[in-house]
Amino acid sequence: MKKYVCIDIGGTSIKYGLVTRDGEIIDRNEMDTEALEKGGPGIVEKSKKITREYLEENDDIKGICISTAGMVDADEGKIVHAIEHIIPGYTGIEFKKEMEKEFNIPCEIENDVNCAGLGEAWLGAGKGSKTAVCMTIGTGIGGAVIIDGKIHNGCCNSAGEIGYTIIEDTPFQDLASTTSLVKKVARLKGMEFKDLNGKIIFEEAKKGDEICLSSLGEMIRILAIGISNAAYLLNPEVIILGGGIMAQEEFIRPRLDNELKKILVDRVYQNTKIEFAYMKNSAGMIGALRNFLNRHMEE
Repeated sequence: MKKYVCIDIGGTSIKYGLVTRDGEIIDRNEMDTEALEKGGPGIVEKSKKITREYLEENDDIKGICISTAGMVDADEGKIVHAIEHIIPGYTGIEFKKEMEKEFNIPCEIENDVNCAGLGEAWLGAGKGSKTAVCMTIGTGIGGAVIIDGKIHNGCCNSAGEIGYTIIEDTPFQDLASTTSLVKKVARLKGMEFKDLNGKIIFEEAKKGDEICLSSLGEMIRILAIGISNAAYLLNPEVIILGGGIMAQEEFIRPRLDNELKKILVDRVYQNTKIEFAYMKNSAGMIGALRNFLNRHMEE
């Protein structure tokens, strides 16, 4: 049975495991990234340690599949941009080359949002679709475009960066991310940002808090505009919404649907499915595997 080491690198934690070629996770673990303390070189060393331990216990590992924060040149297998105060010393690291030199087995690496989208499109909320857009709403707003089961990277690896698109003279992610929501409610309530989070805001909104309800309503309105822009530009079969805040599907879905009805022409509205991601913490690892298989022409 072919197995693959799959590593999903985030700013806070590294999720990793051993996965079969059909996406079954047969071992799963997690460790702290220690991004600030050890930087990019430390992340590479952690990835090598993870891979080495799996190789010592298994003789049928066919590849190393990596999903990571930061902008990635997937063809070169290197980190082309990472925010220095989040992961210092990460920009410029030739991850693929380092792993392949160390272990002499193939390695592929891709951006984490792209991998999450690819995982959802393959085995998750977008399973069976030919075209999909995945949007993750969190600290910012990330995006991925999946066409025929493959990531569309664009000419300089920035396709799908929908958070940077402009709505009402402001970047989309500065209006509709969880961070922007918390900042707005904290300002209106005269609270410290650190004392508030998305979960609290939803809880208070459900109790009838007018500030929380109004702020969520405005966030959802802007989110609908961003979704409609993606729907008109790419005309995907499905738009998948991820990120921790999307666990509030029962609250968000009817309100979002109502806003989308106002914006989208009926033909587009009726033929664009809006799905909420359900692979959660597994999407990055599964997408990293699918990216590897795509690049090695394995079906």
